[in-house]
Amino acid sequence: MYPSVTPPRQVKIGAAAAFAGTTPRAIRHYHQIGLLPEPERGGDGRRRYGYDDMIRLLWIRRMAEVGISLDDMRAAFDESGDIEETLGRLEESLAAQEADIKRRRAAVGRLRVVGSPQGLLSELVTDRLSHLPPGALRASDMEALLVTERIFGPLGSALQAGVYIVLATHPDLRAEEDRLVEAEAALDDGVDPDDPRVEEIAVQRYTHHMALMQAITAAGLDTADDELFETYDADLAEEEDTQMSASESITKMPYDFSPARMRCMERVAQLVGQDPRADS
Repeated sequence: MYPSVTPPRQVKIGAAAAFAGTTPRAIRHYHQIGLLPEPERGGDGRRRYGYDDMIRLLWIRRMAEVGISLDDMRAAFDESGDIEETLGRLEESLAAQEADIKRRRAAVGRLRVVGSPQGLLSELVTDRLSHLPPGALRASDMEALLVTERIFGPLGSALQAGVYIVLATHPDLRAEEDRLVEAEAALDDGVDPDDPRVEEIAVQRYTHHMALMQAITAAGLDTADDELFETYDADLAEEEDTQMSASESITKMPYDFSPARMRCMERVAQLVGQDPRADS
């Protein structure tokens, strides 16, 4: 028995797109880049697609579903490309996508366990902070770790986490930290960089920094830092390729620091650099 419906010899772009599972816009793009030859237009000025056009379009869609790039598709149709080379690139791309999905799933898992934005930090950082009770870290602590991770990568942020572990477990040091943060915030644009208060606060911040380092050593966190360097996972190290240098970050990360506060920070760095204990 013959079919009761006679198939068309040619179809318009909308029908071609619907059958192939794509869009007219995508088909027009294929024409523009030479991937799909542009058929002749009918008397009404519209393109008409025949059997060969549709077969080509179906192959394009199948290759796109696999992940083959448009450039590689064009080379394949022209028989000018090395299929093994194309498949090799595709394997590398899929492996990278799998690794990215694995990282995303791990981040979602950490969020479920941690139940706070802390879970969005890298696994290296989250694991180091995992023994702290809920709420021990402040929002400002996690913000600082987030910025450090962007600049120095997971390892740099994990090392800095030692400071916040000490602050979370030493109320006296946390109180001094809060006092210094308030004092530094008072060094606004109305304070001259040569104001005596700048030097005074710098000395206090330096003293506090050294007290934090002593607490880190007493808690054995410095030993943990050494272990981090030794056991740092190579897969995580690859993420550092996306990090920027500290000097570059200064020009891109906005901090509303006055000249007086910048001077205070410089003096702290000088004082720490001059202290022989800072190297040990």
